[in-house]
Amino acid sequence: MKIGFVFSGQGAQYLGMGKEFYENSDTFKNRIDQASDILGVDLAHIMFEEEEKLNLTEYTQPIILAMSVAISEMVKSKLAIKPSVCAGLSLGEYTALVESGSLSFEKAVALVNKRGKLMQEAVPAGVGAMTAVMGAERDVVEKACLEASKVSGVYPANYNMPGQIVIGGFKEGVEEATKLLKEAGVKRLIPLKVSGPFHTPLLEEASIKLNLLLKEVSFEEMSIPVITNVTGKEISSQADIIDTLTKQVMSPVYFEDCIKTMIDSGVELIIEIGPGKTLSSFIKKIDKSMTTKQVEDTKTMEKLIAFFQNDEGGL
Repeated sequence: MKIGFVFSGQGAQYLGMGKEFYENSDTFKNRIDQASDILGVDLAHIMFEEEEKLNLTEYTQPIILAMSVAISEMVKSKLAIKPSVCAGLSLGEYTALVESGSLSFEKAVALVNKRGKLMQEAVPAGVGAMTAVMGAERDVVEKACLEASKVSGVYPANYNMPGQIVIGGFKEGVEEATKLLKEAGVKRLIPLKVSGPFHTPLLEEASIKLNLLLKEVSFEEMSIPVITNVTGKEISSQADIIDTLTKQVMSPVYFEDCIKTMIDSGVELIIEIGPGKTLSSFIKKIDKSMTTKQVEDTKTMEKLIAFFQNDEGGL
């Protein structure tokens, strides 16, 4: 069975996530504690006790990455399986690079902490906005953004699944695009509670600064393919990683395309690793026949183990 791993992005976090694993798994506890040592911050305390800090991008990103890496290691150890290909939503792409062996855990933790700070600082609070557009075709959303940008910049930011595209940009531009989309017959538009218009050209300054940080990091060859949000295709080679991650912070996330590429490669099972079930729900909308599993706690780990122990799991 060909298996793909997909890793959670920012926004999936919730207070108390990973607590069972932290208390019962040395593998999990060691990774969280290692990340804490790297950053000089008690990440476990933030995960379990400090919701306000958990939602600060500079902490959210390394916490989700550390949690996802730890769960991946637990899954591979308990089930003696490994992915043939991997991807992630935004931040999750860094976890995918760790999974591929291209980026060390230590470097990834420090890098996403700095990436989070840059994203947080890029656009002052209240200047930008993001809205999820439900039930509209790509061309309708893109046309509305283009027209609304005559008022103020607004752009498609996340192509998550058929019928869900997130737009982002200056607050005035998002409001204008929302008005145009309603006039075009779109009935569901959901404003998102985010700290900035991520994956839009408004993050250009963060992208430039991130590029300087990325040039200080040595990336190794990928042992398994990583599918990037920037194109929805595999990252061609080690040499393209820095350019891809530089673009990624200010480019649209083509998550739907990533999953289609994964499926086209022959993947039969996709396992979502990290907090939340959002990616699994996206995948089911992209291809309802795809088998998906998700691991974030003891209960979901037990379900995955049970799946592999019966005939369905192919073992």
